[in-house]
Amino acid sequence: MSEQITTLNHYHSICDQLGKTDTDLGRIITSYGYPHLWTRPNTFESLVHIILEQQVSLASALAALNKLKERLPEFTPAAILSLTDEEFRTCYFSRQKTAYTRFLADAILNGQIDLEEFTQLDNNQVRNTLTQLKGIGNWTVDVYLMFVLHRADIFPIGDLAAVNALKKIKSLPLHTIKDEILDISGKWKPYRTVASMMLWHYYLSQKMR
Repeated sequence: MSEQITTLNHYHSICDQLGKTDTDLGRIITSYGYPHLWTRPNTFESLVHIILEQQVSLASALAALNKLKERLPEFTPAAILSLTDEEFRTCYFSRQKTAYTRFLADAILNGQIDLEEFTQLDNNQVRNTLTQLKGIGNWTVDVYLMFVLHRADIFPIGDLAAVNALKKIKSLPLHTIKDEILDISGKWKPYRTVASMMLWHYYLSQKMR
């Protein structure tokens, strides 16, 4: 199975290792300290949260999730499927996000998706299963693999924050092509997840300046 990030000490040791082999990543640690280890439980709620984060701000996604949790007696697929379109709208869900959330809930209830089983599958098996669902693409799967399953070697090429941070620390032009980005991130194997979290840390730290 794909390697996992097991503890905070393990995570920090990987950060140190990457910082020694790539001086641009090393400068992130020197300037801003270790990045936060983003982690979420392997639950239906976590996957809904990631769906909500597609193409919107993290704050907007969290607001919608919290509004939904206020309405539900318990956060389960069955409870989700009991909601009307209007109830979803009052929780700031778009029509698309409503449909995607229902597809996921139905897939879990009918046994198409088994979140516990994912912990025993490799990255490609998880990706192939999840992307069969409408509304779940590679970015959503990347975040799930990184945050929830703690897989150590994922680079989310569809994430603008990570890609733009990479371009900035490497002094690359804005029009740098995808293949060049993947070639650079490939040098961080087998710990591209940790490098990505370092890039996010840089991006967020720059925004706060």
